[in-house]
Amino acid sequence: MHYVCRFAIYRFVAKGKGILQAHDMAMELEIVAKEDKSMEKLNSSPFIKVLESAQEAILMSPFVAMALRPRPGVWEYVRINVYELSVDNLSVAEYLHFKEELVDGQQSNGSYVLELDFEPFNATFPRPTRSSSIGNGVQFLNRHLSSIMFRNKESLEPLVEFLRTHKHDGTVMMLNERIHDRSKLQSALVKAEEYLSKLPPDTPYSDFEFDLQGMGFERGWGDTAKRVSEMVHLLLEILQAPDPSSLESFLGRIPMVFNVVIVSPHGYFGQANVLGLPDTGGQIVYILDQVRALETEMLQRIKKQGLDVSPKILIVTRLIPDAQGTTCNQRLERISGTEHTYILRVPFRTENGILRKWISRFDVWPYLETFAKASAGKNLSCHTLFMYLPISQDISVFFSFPSLHLVVLEQTHYLQIYCIIFSYCDCHQDASNEISAELQGVPDLIIGNYSDGNLVATLLSHKLGTTQCNIAHALEKTKYPDSDMYWRKYDEKYHFASQFTADLIAMNNADFIITSTYQEIAGGKNNVGQYESHTAFTLPGLYRVVHGIDVFDPKFNIVSPGADMAIYFPYSDRENRLTTLHGSIEELLYNPEQNGEHVGFLSNQEKPIIFSMARLDKVKNLTGLVECYAKNDRLRELVNLVVVGGHIDVKKSRDREEMAEIEKMHDLMKQYNLHGQFRWIPAQMNRARNGELYRYIADTKGAFVQPAFYEAFGLTVVEAMTCGLPTFATCHGGPAEIIENGISGFHIDPYHPDQIAAVLVSFFEGCQTDEKYWNKISDGGLKRIYERYTWKIYSERLLTLAGVYGFWKHVSKLERRETRRYLEMFYILKYQGLVKSIPLATDEHH
Repeated sequence: MHYVCRFAIYRFVAKGKGILQAHDMAMELEIVAKEDKSMEKLNSSPFIKVLESAQEAILMSPFVAMALRPRPGVWEYVRINVYELSVDNLSVAEYLHFKEELVDGQQSNGSYVLELDFEPFNATFPRPTRSSSIGNGVQFLNRHLSSIMFRNKESLEPLVEFLRTHKHDGTVMMLNERIHDRSKLQSALVKAEEYLSKLPPDTPYSDFEFDLQGMGFERGWGDTAKRVSEMVHLLLEILQAPDPSSLESFLGRIPMVFNVVIVSPHGYFGQANVLGLPDTGGQIVYILDQVRALETEMLQRIKKQGLDVSPKILIVTRLIPDAQGTTCNQRLERISGTEHTYILRVPFRTENGILRKWISRFDVWPYLETFAKASAGKNLSCHTLFMYLPISQDISVFFSFPSLHLVVLEQTHYLQIYCIIFSYCDCHQDASNEISAELQGVPDLIIGNYSDGNLVATLLSHKLGTTQCNIAHALEKTKYPDSDMYWRKYDEKYHFASQFTADLIAMNNADFIITSTYQEIAGGKNNVGQYESHTAFTLPGLYRVVHGIDVFDPKFNIVSPGADMAIYFPYSDRENRLTTLHGSIEELLYNPEQNGEHVGFLSNQEKPIIFSMARLDKVKNLTGLVECYAKNDRLRELVNLVVVGGHIDVKKSRDREEMAEIEKMHDLMKQYNLHGQFRWIPAQMNRARNGELYRYIADTKGAFVQPAFYEAFGLTVVEAMTCGLPTFATCHGGPAEIIENGISGFHIDPYHPDQIAAVLVSFFEGCQTDEKYWNKISDGGLKRIYERYTWKIYSERLLTLAGVYGFWKHVSKLERRETRRYLEMFYILKYQGLVKSIPLATDEHH
C-alpha cells in the first residue's frame, strides 16, 4: 500500500510544476487504476479518503501541497514529500506562500508580505460550528441572544433602550418617556395586557391610543386590540423567559423598515428594452421582482403596525446619457406595478465630466467612490412658494412629483398651500445626497447587489450609519479558476485585483448577507462555495488573505427568490396562456428566413425542443451546449436545439467575451452542419413573451438546459420549472440545490459534455417509452417551486432579517467599530491604489 500511494503521488508530481484542481486529481487516479490493476487497492485506502477531500494540489517537486476540505467550511493544509512520503501540516500562511512560488518572480522567503486577517476581530462573536448550520445565521443569532437574556436579565436593558429610542422621521414609536427601564416596562406591559383583554379584538388602535400613551406606549404595536395584545404578550414572554422564536417574531414585527435603498450600478438598469444588453440580465429581473414583492410586504406590515406611513424604495443605479433606446438617461423612473418604488440614476463622473457611454462591469471600479459620495459638486437647493387656490381646485397632480412637497391648509373659501421644491443645480450629485434628498432623511436598510453595488452600499452605510445587506449574485473569483493566483494575466481585461479587494471589504462590512442557496456560501460535499473561496487565497505581489471571510459567520442567511408568477406560470394553465403571442413565437422558432432575428432552422417541427436562454459569455457556456449537442448523433435525431442569447452579428456587440462567443457559435454551426436541427435567436427582452416561450417549448414536450460552468443561483432554472418545463442544470452552484436530481429535474456537469448528452438522450428515450415520464419530471419541478421559491416567502424573510440584524447592530456597535477601522485602512491603503491603475473610459465619439 505504501508503494501504491507513493506511485499515485509521483504521478501528480510528474506532471510538472503547477496546480491540480479536484477534478484533475480524480481523473488522474482513474487513469492510474486503469493502467495498473494493482492500483485498485487505492479505493479502500485511507490515502484515497484524504485525496477525496483535496480541493487543489500544488505541484513543486519533490513536494505536493494540498488544501484539504473534510467538510464545507473546514480546511486543513498539508505538504507531502514524494520521495520520503512524509506529511507536514501547514498553516494557512505557509500553504499560500508555497503556492505563491508557482508564480515566477515572486518574493523570496525573507520578504514581507501584507497578510489580511479578519479572524481576531470576530473572535468574540458567536458562531455555529456545524456545516449544516451555515446559512441559518438568524436562527443561531436568535438562540444566542435569547440564551444571554435568559441567563442575565440585565442583558435585556439594550432591548428596552432600543425600543425607547426608536423613531421614524422624528416621531417617537413604541415607548415614550414614561418608561425608562426594564422594571417600568414590565409593569406597564402587565397593565396594558389586562386593559386590552377587555376590548373587542378588532377595536381600532385610534380608539384606545390615548389610554396606551398614558401607560407609556406609542404607535407601532399594531392596528387593532388583537395585534397590540399579541405584541405585548410576545414582549412579556421575552422579559420573563426569552426563547428564539418569540424574539424573532417580536423583532420582526417592530416597525423598523420604511425606506429601503437597493444599489446596482452596472449595466443598463431599466424596465423595458434592456434584457440582453451587455451586463444586463438576471440581476435586473431579480431586483425588479424583488422590489414589487418588498413594497407589497412593507405596506401590509405598516398597516398591521397601526402606522400611517408611506414606505419608499429607491433602486440606485448609473445614469447613462447614451442610453441606446432605453430609459437609462432618465434621473427618476417609477417602477410599474408599484406606488412608492423608483429607479434613481446617478451618473459616473471624472474630473472631465459625466461619462456618457456604457462600460463593462469589470471597468467600473475607478468611478464608484465618486458615485457613492462625491467630494465636489453643488448641493441640493430648496425653494419655498406660497399659493392660494380655489377650494374646488384639483391639486392631486402636485403630489405626483417626488421632489415636490406640499403643506395644505384648508380655509373657508380657498386652499392655502406652502409648496417646497427641491431642485438641483447644473452640476453633479453623488448617490448619498441624491438619496437623502429623495427620502428626506436616511434609509433604514441598504441592499447592495453584485461586487460594485456591495462596495457602494458599504460606502453609503459607513456614511449614513444604516444597516447593510449584501447580495452577491455571483462572485467572479469562482467563475475563473486561479484568477487570484494569476491575477496579472487577467488584470488588464478584468481588473480582478480591484474586484476581489472590493468583495473582501464589502462582505466584511455587511451587517448581514443573503444568498439564494447554501451552495453560494459553502458549496457542497465536492465543490467549494463562492464565499468559501474567499476564506484564504493570495494575490501574489499584492497581499495574502489568511482569513478573509468565515462561512460560519451568523451574518449569512439563505433567502431564495422566486419567479414572477404573473409572467411565469405552468403551461397547463390554459385560461391564462398568452395564445395571441403564439404567431410571433412560431415565427421566431420556425421561420426559415436567415436574418438578424434568427439563424439556423428546424426542418422537423414535430420533434421536441431542447431550449436554453442566457447571456452569451464564456461562463454561461451556451456554445458548450451547442457543441455537446452537435457531437451526439442520437441526440440530434431525437430533438431540435434552440438557444437564445447575445447578438448574432458580432458587429453589434461591444462586450469582449460575447464577441468571442458569437464567432465560436457561427463556427460550430458550420463545422457540424447544424442547419435543420438548430436555431439561434438573439437575446429577447420581452419578459411576457419569454414566459410564453417557456410554455410553448413545454407544449413540444421539450426541456430547458442551463449549461453554465458556474451559476450562483439560476433564475432561468426557476422560471423554466415554474412554467412546468423539465429542467437540466449545472451541478456547479445554485441549480444543484434547486433541483432534486431525478425528481424535479436533472443535474449536469458542463466539464463532461459527453455525460450531458447521455443524460439528455436517456430522458428523451424514456419519454418515448413511458408517456407519463415527461409529466412526472414536470410535476416534480412545480412541486419544488411552490415549496421553496416564491417572492412572498422571500420578502417576509428579508424584512424579518432587517429587524433582527438592526437590533444586533444596535447592541454590538462597539465590537464592529474595530472591524470597520481595519476595513477603512485596507480600503485607503490598498483598494484606492489599485483602482488608480485602471484606465478611465473615454467618450471618443463626443
